[in-house]
Amino acid sequence: MADIAETVNQRPASAAGQIGGKAGTSRWRRIAQDRWMYLFMFPGLCYFLVFVYLPMAGNIIAWKKYSPFIGIRKSPWVGWANFERLFTDDRFLNALKNTLQIEILQLIFAFWAPLLLALLLNSLINEKIKRTIQSIVYLPYFLSWVIVVALWTQTFGGAGVINSALKDHGWPTFNIMSNPDWFLPVMVAQSVWKEVGWGTIIFLAALTKIDVQLYEAAAMDGANGRRRLFDVTLPGIRSIIILLLILRMGSMFSTGFEQYFLQRQAFGAERAASRATCRTIVEAHGGKIWAESERGRGTCFTFSLRAVDPEELAHAG
Repeated sequence: MADIAETVNQRPASAAGQIGGKAGTSRWRRIAQDRWMYLFMFPGLCYFLVFVYLPMAGNIIAWKKYSPFIGIRKSPWVGWANFERLFTDDRFLNALKNTLQIEILQLIFAFWAPLLLALLLNSLINEKIKRTIQSIVYLPYFLSWVIVVALWTQTFGGAGVINSALKDHGWPTFNIMSNPDWFLPVMVAQSVWKEVGWGTIIFLAALTKIDVQLYEAAAMDGANGRRRLFDVTLPGIRSIIILLLILRMGSMFSTGFEQYFLQRQAFGAERAASRATCRTIVEAHGGKIWAESERGRGTCFTFSLRAVDPEELAHAG
């Protein structure tokens, strides 16, 4: 009887071992079957590892009085002193305020504009007109910010096309490209004009995945266009909207650099200062602290704080 009980007790353990072994074998088998997919993913993974995750170790200089001449390891620790100087500087706070204002406005207007345009294009029956409009709105996405700013300046600037036409007819002119009060509307409008085509393509691709039979069933039930929009279309692309919204909010402080830097002189340095162009120099304790934004770190709010002595700055200059 003891031998039978021992045999019965051993069976579940051996069965569990076999199941675990099969699971491990099947996992490696799936990896082997998809080996080419993992091979294509490998360069991208290496890129993020080398240029995004490994450089994060350099953020330790935020808590040091960093000197490029003695290196990170030998630079003395200063604790939170760098952060205290940074967050008590008016120029940094102004840049942070501008960044938040721009991102909130872009979240309200620039994010939803592609969705509205995609819904309008999806409602068109004529495929030729739909593709033509889609190509036109997608074209600015390929333009660099240098060209975009130049086009807007030549169109809406003081000597632009619109002002020249107004002046020829004796009408009052305007110049929104150098008026600080127009800074936020111009920044948002430029982003919408440049990025709306790319977002429209994503939403149109999501709309094509909605089953046409759902629209037919809704129409048979007496649903009008408004009800089909809110009961079929938007729920069908809800996951894409949420995903893009999360990605957008995750990059709120990555407002870019070129757009603001190129128009910094026109609108004024104080008005056009943002997180991307923030470079605050503060005199404190006989030294200078630089708050210099770092790009490409993959984080929402990454600053490199470096306390540099005046003689080191003179030597570097």
